[in-house]
Order: sequence, then structure tokens, then C-alpha cells
Amino acid sequence: MRMFMSAQLPNASGNEAVKSGALPRVIGKFIETFRPEAAYFITSNGDRCAHFYFDLKDVTQMPAAAEPFFIELGAKVTWCPAMNAEDMKNGIGAYVGVH
Repeated sequence: MRMFMSAQLPNASGNEAVKSGALPRVIGKFIETFRPEAAYFITSNGDRCAHFYFDLKDVTQMPAAAEPFFIELGAKVTWCPAMNAEDMKNGIGAYVGVH
């Protein structure tokens, strides 16, 4: 299932992660392991924030994806399923076909 995952790093832990090299290491490992179709890096409420869109094959992969962000970066991680335009078109088509 395509997932959206956001990892928001508070400034104090984000600064420390930059200085120690943990930030590029954790993000690099995530990208290498989960091969997101898109990865964006922004600020959110003044904090560093990473947004990833990737295929989660099974819910048992959630800890492997999120724990390094929690443990090594002190991040707040949020998740939600995500659709692309084709998924939305097919989903609406299926809904309309039933109703």
C-alpha cells in the first residue's frame, strides 16, 4: 500500500543529528531500504520535516521505517495511506459503480 510518512524533527534533536551525522545516515538508510517514489524536505512550524511516499508491503514494516526516526532523531512520525491520481480515479469509479 502506498503510504505517506512525515518525520518532524524538533530543532534541538535536529541540530544534534546534523552535527553527529545521524540525520543523513537515517534518511539515507530509509531511502535505500524503502525506495520512496518521492521524498521532500521542508520546514513545518519551524522544525525540519521529511515527507516520504513509499510502498509499505506489510504493516510489520512500520517499526523498521519509523523507529530510526524516533530513536536516532527524536522525530514525531505520522502516517497515512496515500493515493495517486490513477488510484483516486479507480476508487471513485468503483464507488460510483456501486451507488
